[in-house]
Amino acid sequence: MKTLWQLALRSLANRRLSAGLTVVAIALSVAMLVGVERLRHDARAAFAQTISGTDLVVGARSGGVQLLLYAVFHIGNATNNVSWRSIEAVSALPGVKWLVPLSLGDSHRGYRVVGTTAGFFAHYRHGDGRSLRFAEGRPFRDAPEGIFEAVIGAEIAHRLGYRPGQRIVLSHGSVGGEGGPAFADHGDKPFVVTGVLARSGTPVDRVVLVGLEAIEAIHLDWHGGAPVRGLSIAPEHVRKFDLRPKSVTAALVGLESRTAVFRVQRAINGFADEPLSAILPGATLHELWGLVGVAERALLGVSALVVVVGLAGLVAVMVASLGERRRELAILRALGARPLQVFALLALESLLLALAGIALGLGLVYGAAALAGPWLEATLGLRPGLGWPSASEWALLGAVCAASLAASLVPGLRAYRYSLADGMTIRI
Repeated sequence: MKTLWQLALRSLANRRLSAGLTVVAIALSVAMLVGVERLRHDARAAFAQTISGTDLVVGARSGGVQLLLYAVFHIGNATNNVSWRSIEAVSALPGVKWLVPLSLGDSHRGYRVVGTTAGFFAHYRHGDGRSLRFAEGRPFRDAPEGIFEAVIGAEIAHRLGYRPGQRIVLSHGSVGGEGGPAFADHGDKPFVVTGVLARSGTPVDRVVLVGLEAIEAIHLDWHGGAPVRGLSIAPEHVRKFDLRPKSVTAALVGLESRTAVFRVQRAINGFADEPLSAILPGATLHELWGLVGVAERALLGVSALVVVVGLAGLVAVMVASLGERRRELAILRALGARPLQVFALLALESLLLALAGIALGLGLVYGAAALAGPWLEATLGLRPGLGWPSASEWALLGAVCAASLAASLVPGLRAYRYSLADGMTIRI
């Protein structure tokens, strides 16, 4: 067996150019396969941790996925609002530690505006419990001092070039794309940007955060979704009015103990004053991933096809080299090598090429993860893992090794059938 290993290594060294190109082809296909599998896992983990540390998301009675989409991802609209009286009742339930209300409905140049409280910055978590950080500036202050102050997400600041101290105007409704037409502007009540959040890779990167009282203030001279003709309340006069919200869109709820989550959820779902829904964000995120995860499974299939192409190259190189190695194989036969040993030699060469390609491919994956990791975390919220391959990745690598052995059957069987006379015949 030792002699067989030596022969295989020396044979590959003698054909180092073609062998090296084959290793590179296998390495690139393995790197793509393992890289896609690792990105699939990391993307699923990041998606499942879009919001963490929040035990329940509360909104008007609707489907769980719909509630999650508009409350967390700010996609779509709520079927109905939740009265402020119900929000206060939910906040007073036994076991509720904190509650952060969310009010949607306005926009700024195509980006959602979210009315909330300062508790949003204290309690919102993403990833493995990370809190929101400020790249510049500070949070908005509580009313009445900070009634016209706003905090913007990292993507808005990057695309629109905003910095703390700039004035922005909110628009009524969520129509119009970036820089597109708005239904109606609240131009008489501009906001001052007080802070820019650091990029988190979550929907918060694409929202404008203002106080709940600010949402009420800009709609004081509005009625039925339109400005009242002939009525205009100046910004300096809005503090004279009661700006306590009458209703909000949804709320994030944190509990004192996770063991109470189902009890509090039942209490909210059975609320007598108005129909409410309380969902577990983690479970609903997994349900939503099942709907949108088709693309990542398709990408894994494409990567598997790339591996097949790489192994096909391995077969092509091995078969093409047989014509040049007929005399070498015949000499081995003349020295007493059995056909099975010749077959084992070619199978061992294929396995060595595959193992070298796998090792180089893993090196490429880890190198790319180390170099691109900070950028992926900053822009997409993905944290590429640098640990040992997972069980699924080991399974994929084992499948590549098995496929390489299967690929060696073609050249191995051809060499097995070569006779000594055929190898020693001089062809003209």
